[in-house]
Amino acid sequence: MKYPSNGYTGITWVLVYRTEKYKRLKAEVEKQSKKLEKKKETITESAGRQQKKKIERQEEKLKNNNRDLSMVRMKSMFAIGFCFTALMGMFNSIFDGRVVAKLPFVPLSYIQGLSHRNLLGEDYTDCSFIFLYILCTMSIRQNIQKMLARAVKAPHFNMSLLDSMPGASTGTVVVTDHLNFWGGKRVQPRQQTDAEPVFEPATGRVLCQMYPCGAEEVDEAIQSAHEAYLVWRKKAGMERARVMLEAARIIRERREKIAKLEVINNGKSITEALVDIDVAWQCIEYYAGLAGTLAGQHIQLPGGAFAYTRREPLGVCVGIGAWNYPFQIAAWKSAPAMACGNAMVFKPSPMTPVTAVILAEIYKEAGVPDGLFCVVQGAAQTGTILCHHPAVAKVSFTGSVPTGKKVMEMSSKTVKQVTLELGGKSPLLIFKDCELENAIKGALMANFLTQGEVCCNGTRVFVQRDILPQFLEEVVKRTKAIRVGDPLLDDTQMGGLISKPHLEKVLGFVEQAKKEGARVLCGGEPFVPSDPKLKGGYFMSPCVLDNCRDDMTCVKEEIFGPVMSVMPFDTEEEVIKRANNTTFGLASGVFTRDISRAHRVAENLEAGTCFINNYNISPVEVPFGGYKNSGFGRENGQVTIEYYSQLKSVIVEMGDVDSIF
Repeated sequence: MKYPSNGYTGITWVLVYRTEKYKRLKAEVEKQSKKLEKKKETITESAGRQQKKKIERQEEKLKNNNRDLSMVRMKSMFAIGFCFTALMGMFNSIFDGRVVAKLPFVPLSYIQGLSHRNLLGEDYTDCSFIFLYILCTMSIRQNIQKMLARAVKAPHFNMSLLDSMPGASTGTVVVTDHLNFWGGKRVQPRQQTDAEPVFEPATGRVLCQMYPCGAEEVDEAIQSAHEAYLVWRKKAGMERARVMLEAARIIRERREKIAKLEVINNGKSITEALVDIDVAWQCIEYYAGLAGTLAGQHIQLPGGAFAYTRREPLGVCVGIGAWNYPFQIAAWKSAPAMACGNAMVFKPSPMTPVTAVILAEIYKEAGVPDGLFCVVQGAAQTGTILCHHPAVAKVSFTGSVPTGKKVMEMSSKTVKQVTLELGGKSPLLIFKDCELENAIKGALMANFLTQGEVCCNGTRVFVQRDILPQFLEEVVKRTKAIRVGDPLLDDTQMGGLISKPHLEKVLGFVEQAKKEGARVLCGGEPFVPSDPKLKGGYFMSPCVLDNCRDDMTCVKEEIFGPVMSVMPFDTEEEVIKRANNTTFGLASGVFTRDISRAHRVAENLEAGTCFINNYNISPVEVPFGGYKNSGFGRENGQVTIEYYSQLKSVIVEMGDVDSIF
């Protein structure tokens, strides 16, 4: 129950008014009664009839005042009961851990002025303004919590970093907070000798120091997660849903601040980051809706026996994230895990360690048990410790194919469940009967979103030969017009790549493509913005390559940068065969007006996702995952519940046991 501040003021003034009026009227009645008794004593038998009648009138007035006094007493009791009920509502709010609004602050001089000028009305003129001042300015919630040691205080975190975001600009933020989180609080590793600098992609300056967790810290985090899991798994699905919905609400409320911090840490444009944060809270909200739907099956057996199945949580799950979608991936992995009753220990990429701990604080603030979502920082060594830990039931990894294979190998030692969302080299097929304007937009989205640092990007663009010249002309024109620069500016369309080594790697792919015979139609060079503070940033101009062949390095290998490779094709059968000629199978796309062809091509493309007349949209309701070397398991969608739970069969015999013994 939450009362508005004007409701508090009303409660206060009702109580003051009733108390003061009762006291004033009672004093008046007592005064009249004493005065009347004195007059009676002075009246003699010879007193005149007129004086006796005067005394009778005073006695009648005294009776009326006594009746008024009784009425005021009754109304005062009603007012006290009303105030008591309101206070009980506030008690309930406190025990429920919710934030209760405070009574408004009323300056003493203001109350005095109201009283002196009679602005409170005649009934308030004689009120004790000191009493009114105390009631109006005290914090009900804080004072009651001091009196009640058992009261549950709503968790509060020092949100100074997020609070500084509205006024922050590129090149001004320094993160000094601890970046590890378990047991309900931020934690600094005991060993602080192996700190790694984290760089701001837009400027190249050091944003913070990342202190990796060793075996001791990982063990503490997993122990904390296990303790929280034992509590969380016992909660009903609807109880878990309420907490998750609160977390989604908090993220939605702070989306601009979180997005700004994400941009500073990751380098993508603020426009894209805002979408990422929205996808994160939508994911949590979606799985909150599924938390109460986990159910089994009833199977009738012969002879009155029956069986049923139970879907149960796994335990402590590990999530290992990538640097291209730091906050969103943390939500994608934690939301289904928590909805099923699991706990999660999450390791962000060492290049983007900042925002996952913000999510941990938000979960804590929403009401999850301490330790349910832990954050441990580190690189390969920390990931190895997590994958080998015997108390971990599942590992969900997003990253490169080589690292994913190592995660799978390490997890197999203790037979952990594994979900792998790995790389891709996705094909985009554009037929001559397509809506060309939409196909051009789709190709740009498939290659240059998040500086090209997206695993499902459609970087192998197959265009039917008849429309290739027109397609290339328009794509090159629009690619040259892409605004590269300060990612915190609203009109920026592309920010900086994640790191200097990665920038050099992507530029190296362009040089290799030229050596192998590809033609650079635009871009593919380091880009230096005009703003002096961005001189050290990791920017490049988006690149379109023509004259590409299927055997070229730029066509076969994942570049993970803003480089589009365009190739012609003639027939549907030919392009499907070429599209499938890869070890990857994460995504694919097709643009055509022929709906029969669209579904036929989608059926034959070997990929976990196929976009028809669109590209690079990720609804949380739709499963996402790959074929072949792009991994297995799924994220998002209802099916993900199966990857974060296990099925138990219970067989019940209602009669006698048959036995051969």
